[in-house]
Amino acid sequence: MSELARFSVSLEAELLRAFDQYVRAGAFATRSEAIRQLLLESLTRKSFAADQAPVLATLTLVYEHHRPHLVEKLLTLQHEHAEQVIATMHVHMDQDRCLEVLVLRGRGRELVRLAESLRGLKGVHRGELTLAETAQPPTEVASTASPPEQAHTHPPSPHAHAHPHPHPRSSRASTPTPRVKQSERRTSRR
Repeated sequence: MSELARFSVSLEAELLRAFDQYVRAGAFATRSEAIRQLLLESLTRKSFAADQAPVLATLTLVYEHHRPHLVEKLLTLQHEHAEQVIATMHVHMDQDRCLEVLVLRGRGRELVRLAESLRGLKGVHRGELTLAETAQPPTEVASTASPPEQAHTHPPSPHAHAHPHPHPRSSRASTPTPRVKQSERRTSRR
C-alpha cells in the first residue's frame, strides 16, 4: 500500500452536512474513505473518457417515449453503433417515461461520444454513463452474430420495433442429444 498523505478541505456547512449524509448512506467507515472513492471514480471516468483503451460501459437513459420520433432516433443511433451496443434493457417507468440501459463495449472516447449523442436528443431527461476497464479488446458484432436463417422478429408491443434480431446459437442447441435405445442402457449394480 502506498504512503498516505493528509490534507484538509474547507467546505460550506450545508455541503458538509450533505456529504456526511452521503457518508452514512454509503456505509463508509470514514469521510476519508468516501472522499477516496469519489476521487477514484471521478479520475477513472475522466481517464477512460479520454483514452483509447478498451472499456465496457453502461448508459442509463430516462426519456419520454411519446416525444415524436425520439424512439426512432434512439434506435437508429443504436443500430448505427451496433459494434458498441452489445445489449439493451427497456423498462416502462410510467405512462410517459421509459428507462433504458445500454451495455456498451469499445474505446473509451468512442463510447463517450455515443453517450453524448444519445443524451443530447430532445426528450431524453437523463443519461448516465458508467465506464469500467476491461482487458478484452472490442470485438466485431459479426463474429458473434447468428446466421441469417436464425433471425426472427419479436412480438409487437406499444413500444416494439419489428426487425430481425440474430441470436448466437448455443453449443447445446447445435449438438443434438444422442438417443439411447432401452436395450443399450447400462445399469450399474453394487
